Amino acid sequence: MGKARTVGIGMDYSAASKSALRWTVDNLIEEGDRIILIHVEQPKATRKHLFEDTGSPLIPLEEFNASKQYGLTNDPEVLDILDTVSRTKGAKVAAKVYWGDPREKLCDAVQDLKLNSLVVGSRGLGLLKRVLLGSVSNYVVTNASCPVTVVKGASSTSSSKP
Repeated sequence: MGKARTVGIGMDYSAASKSALRWTVDNLIEEGDRIILIHVEQPKATRKHLFEDTGSPLIPLEEFNASKQYGLTNDPEVLDILDTVSRTKGAKVAAKVYWGDPREKLCDAVQDLKLNSLVVGSRGLGLLKRVLLGSVSNYVVTNASCPVTVVKGASSTSSSKP
């Protein structure tokens, strides 16, 4: 076992980000590693956040249920995966919430949290949507200062079986 690593996972609670979480736990996390869920909220124009520029403080797994003030979602599937990896691999789990453009904030998180690796899901946008909306994963792969893994979600054709 080498030195413990810090692995960030972009989490917006979509199917693609949950696939990225599962892939990370199954293929990347080793005993003692640190997992940080990185959640980016759109800034609310009506209210200035205390942590708007720096993001929230790190929120440990044990406090996820009390963290609604930062905008974390208590998703049972995500919590179960994180609780399991914490118990079985001894991974330390935390979350951090940022406010702003997900592309920029995920890259900021790499520096801020000194990540060894970042994993994000891919929504599988078509060419036109990717050009019009921009691809978060493409931007992060190009601009982040650490290795980035993009995990493709399950194909939509497999879920359309009768």
